[in-house]
Amino acid sequence: MSFTFKIITQEKLDDILPLVIKLNNGSVDYEVLKQRFSEMFTQNYECTGVYDKDTLIGVCGLWYCTRHYSGKSVEVDHVYIDDSYRGQGLGKAYFKWIYNYVKAKGYESIELNTYVSNFDSHKFYYNEGFKILGYHFFKKL
Repeated sequence: MSFTFKIITQEKLDDILPLVIKLNNGSVDYEVLKQRFSEMFTQNYECTGVYDKDTLIGVCGLWYCTRHYSGKSVEVDHVYIDDSYRGQGLGKAYFKWIYNYVKAKGYESIELNTYVSNFDSHKFYYNEGFKILGYHFFKKL
């Protein structure tokens, strides 16, 4: 199979949302996600996609910032690859593309959060060379 990795523009927002809904097991309403993503596209955010021909099968968000402890940094967000494409090395190829893409933009580090119950992702990220730096805390206001 031949896969394509590329940036997804805000005009393709309706293509992104079904995959993000699957990632979150439908816990966030479609219209709420649409509003949030519309805002995200105005806030140092890019969305990347994995395509099998013309079909979007994976997404990943990139948040750009400068942090005191890591310099110019990219936070990888909402990584999702459709279940039927997993276990084929696609995640490794996707992250290689992401590393090259953000490095070419001048960024020097990548960080991410993953749900504590997502054990498969933990193994993947360890194998990619990520280290646990701290804990991510969350409080709904």
